[in-house]
Amino acid sequence: MSGLQDAPLVTDTTTETSVPASHTAPHPPSSSQDVSTTFHIGTRSSILARVQTDQILTLLRTAWPSHHFEIHSMKTAGDNNQITALYKFNDKALWTQELEVLLQEKKLDLIVHSLKDMPTQLPVDLELGCVTKRGDARDALVIKPNLVGKYRSLAELPEGSVVGTSSLRRTAQLKRHHPHLRFADVRGNIGTRLSKLDNPESEYSAIILAVAGLARLGMDSRITTYLSKADGGMLHAVGQGALGIEVRKGDSRVTELLSKIGCERTTRAVLAERSLMRTLEGGCSVPIGVETEWVKRKGVLNPEVGVGMKPAEQYHKLTGVATSTISADSLTSSHQKAAAETHANGTNTDLNEGEMTDELIMRALVVSLDGSEVAEVEARRRMTSREEADEFGWEVAKQLVAKGADRILDGIGLNRKIIGEQNEA
Repeated sequence: MSGLQDAPLVTDTTTETSVPASHTAPHPPSSSQDVSTTFHIGTRSSILARVQTDQILTLLRTAWPSHHFEIHSMKTAGDNNQITALYKFNDKALWTQELEVLLQEKKLDLIVHSLKDMPTQLPVDLELGCVTKRGDARDALVIKPNLVGKYRSLAELPEGSVVGTSSLRRTAQLKRHHPHLRFADVRGNIGTRLSKLDNPESEYSAIILAVAGLARLGMDSRITTYLSKADGGMLHAVGQGALGIEVRKGDSRVTELLSKIGCERTTRAVLAERSLMRTLEGGCSVPIGVETEWVKRKGVLNPEVGVGMKPAEQYHKLTGVATSTISADSLTSSHQKAAAETHANGTNTDLNEGEMTDELIMRALVVSLDGSEVAEVEARRRMTSREEADEFGWEVAKQLVAKGADRILDGIGLNRKIIGEQNEA
């Protein structure tokens, strides 16, 4: 942890922040406020980070109405450099390190992160304490205003059109499926990126952004197309769409606080994704994509099915039902209608607890920077615990390595070493 002691102190402090401004400001604590029920929450100072932290604050205040919360925001290394392409940093803690120092020094009690920005290997005395219900994990295609209505997909964009993104994962996948396009870096917060796209003089015909970020800022009306494995051939980043809360290990007071706001299904899904990335030692600089979804209960296999992975080819791609128990004609109109509504509404399948099984489908890939080589896996496993989620991610990573992921990662030139044993990950 060398160098961490030089991290800057909190640069902006707001008591029970109310971002955006339209929110009602909470009442300040009384002078007799019990210190044991006061919690200090850390976050980045960007508008999106503050809005996301406000969402967590709302959950906490609903669960613990007598508690007091203070929000402390600051800029991180990633915020301070808005020019350099993300893949050039080679730093897994680009968005988190300065805040983690304050957490270790007990100046903060918890940190709210976009989980996709949170390293899979944390400082030894810190841990992922909670994951709340996931938002839409997909990426979005946003077309330049003067081209809206003329083009609605990546495939429709004219040859040579420039698509803006600083993500190697996105660029590599897009090169694979859309070689007629060109790609350019675009940094900055969401508003800055959209302004660069909207500038009539800019080179961008479109940019790629995370759906969840646009939705949380009320900008989802800008989305032209939702991208997924089925639409555009795009797998999202590990943890995308989820908010993770980092805490000190052994802090029982904070553990109890968070026990009322977490989402267990989201937690298991993202733990599997993070295990995959950790095993492959991936980060912002490596093109690793994932897509996870829980299998619907309707038409599922015998519930006594054992825990373990099965070849995904045996399952119908839309419903998750085993092909051995479903015919081509048995995909009912209700299934088709539900799928159409899911696509039209721009939302991932978001079923009630009783409508889902304990089986998770994971699609994952590692792709070369030019899109010419790919190791791709789709697997399915019944998961009843977080430990099984971690095992699932490790098993999928092993399958990727067997299909050449290690060779692709070595070819990228980042000197990534594939971890061979689960307890080393």
